Amino acid sequence: MSNGKLSRVIMVQGTSSHAGKSVFAAALCRIFARAGYSVAPFKAQNMSLNSFATPDGGEIGRSQAVQAAAAMTTPRVEMNPVLLKPESDNLSQVVVLGRPQRALAARDYYDRKEELWRTVTASLDALRREFDVVVIEGAGSPAEINLRHVDIVNMAVARYANSPVLLVGDIERGGVFAQLVGTMALLEPEERELVKGFVINKFRGDSTLLAPGIDVLRERTGVSVAGVLPYYFDIHIPEEDVLGLPEGAAREDGPDIDVAVLRLPHIANFDDFDPLHREPGVRVHYVTRAEEFGEPDLVVIPGSKTTAADLDWLRGRGLAGLLLDARARGTPIVGICAGYQMLGMELLDPDSVESPRLRTPGLGLLPCSTTFLTAKVTHQVRARVTEERGLLSGCSGAELTGYEIHLGVTSGAGLTHPLVLETRSGERVNQPDGALDAEGLTLGTYMHGLFHNRAARQSILACVANRKGITLTQQSTDADQDEEFDKLAAFVCEHVDMDLVYRSAGLWGK
Repeated sequence: MSNGKLSRVIMVQGTSSHAGKSVFAAALCRIFARAGYSVAPFKAQNMSLNSFATPDGGEIGRSQAVQAAAAMTTPRVEMNPVLLKPESDNLSQVVVLGRPQRALAARDYYDRKEELWRTVTASLDALRREFDVVVIEGAGSPAEINLRHVDIVNMAVARYANSPVLLVGDIERGGVFAQLVGTMALLEPEERELVKGFVINKFRGDSTLLAPGIDVLRERTGVSVAGVLPYYFDIHIPEEDVLGLPEGAAREDGPDIDVAVLRLPHIANFDDFDPLHREPGVRVHYVTRAEEFGEPDLVVIPGSKTTAADLDWLRGRGLAGLLLDARARGTPIVGICAGYQMLGMELLDPDSVESPRLRTPGLGLLPCSTTFLTAKVTHQVRARVTEERGLLSGCSGAELTGYEIHLGVTSGAGLTHPLVLETRSGERVNQPDGALDAEGLTLGTYMHGLFHNRAARQSILACVANRKGITLTQQSTDADQDEEFDKLAAFVCEHVDMDLVYRSAGLWGK
């Protein structure tokens, strides 16, 4: 849009976290984009450790980057103007328009409501001036009546934009009718007027059994059920919430390769491992207790918002010892971002940026140390593999793409860097990255998205399989993200009354 008018909007809210708001919003982004509209996603405030670097180096929630891809547009900071990254139960780093600010406790954050609200509304208005449709996502539940006075993400946004709302309930949790009726009961009358349809998500079984409840739901609320979405297994959209991660211990009768991912308390960017879930013959299991560790063929330490604290957690749970024992037996280990930092000799924090301690011993598996700095590094990157041994023996010279989001600089005398960054945020660079031990079996890197690169993923898995004495008979190709979004859009169109959705938003197919 360029005529100065504000675009159409539609908002997806949920009865709770992990109800399916993010994925349903992504589906609407793709549906409207395929109908010929220019579409932007928007989430005023996101609380997540799963973040993403925009092309200009800003930081937003990963779910908005996914929705931007669904909308076939470039992610930008206005799509998620406020991002909260929890550091503890009572403290979160505040990222505003892609740039980190200081960590705040909840009460201090709410004191900034007016300032943040101006940022939220300005961002939404900017998107509405540029795009035909803005698909807005809420956060958690709009019925948190104790927080109504500080709301900048749910009904406050709907009322500001006069946006129709689709309310998503998760039937898998049980009590979906109570979720929907209870939410409506706690909304103000003018807010209830904005709710145009319910979506019941993650249903398993015979949907006709829902009919009596759906009738009563309409009688009680005056709102129709726009659709019932069955639980699906064959559409691969990145999870926003750590609640979506599978759990479970290693199995004795497992697949060819068992990958253990240490599920840190502040695990970040856990969609790094999505491609491994889709590899034939590979099982990924997330470990929180020593008894879940098993005898994996590969161990991965993921990113974290609090490296030192999560390293303490590994030690306290006995997982650090198990990891070191596994490496001594020859098990390969990959550390990404904070996981890379943990693999080094020590963590230094002279300005107490990440921890009150000045020094934290590392796991000692890589000859490097990390010093935390106040400036955060956020870039989309292109890199090239410069080593040809161990885990990377099958992909020397391969070009990789990913992104960096980290505090700290890692260095060491005689350190072997397996990657060299060739671009950062589109600018040419020649920056070594990561570390590889003498055997080539302990690998650390700051680059998120390592396993999304087929060459690196297959090289690592082939090395692991070879050490186990097996041959992987089949390996997956990289998932076609557009194909997955199209599958999601078709799935939603099949099960949701899209005429109701289009009418609610004031849209008609182009």
